Amino acid sequence: MLIVFLVFFVGKNGKYEMKEVQIFGTPKCKETQKAVRFFKERNVKVHLIDLNEKKLSKGELNNILQSVKLDDLIDTESKKYKERQLAFKVYDKFEEILENPTIVLTPIVRYERKATVGNAQETWKKWQ
Repeated sequence: MLIVFLVFFVGKNGKYEMKEVQIFGTPKCKETQKAVRFFKERNVKVHLIDLNEKKLSKGELNNILQSVKLDDLIDTESKKYKERQLAFKVYDKFEEILENPTIVLTPIVRYERKATVGNAQETWKKWQ
């Protein structure tokens, strides 16, 4: 999973241009790789957070949830989701994501106060 944040600057055309994004994901995730490539092709700096190494903080997750529904974050096809048999349990989704971030659908891309989950190129294009 990846989360991305963006910093903008005013370009020569007077419009704001995306300068940096934050992507939460895993390096082996093909959708995360596509997101990284999408932004790099547009000269946007990518700050990649590997969810295998770093968990989401409560603040990061709350910021993401301003744009994305909690249920949309959970990848019911993920290995960790199946290992933990979450389909058969009643659990606190927020706390489960904090504890096991690899159950999240990736990439999570964050720009300013906006966020997307999964491959959302049409939305990312509107951010530019």
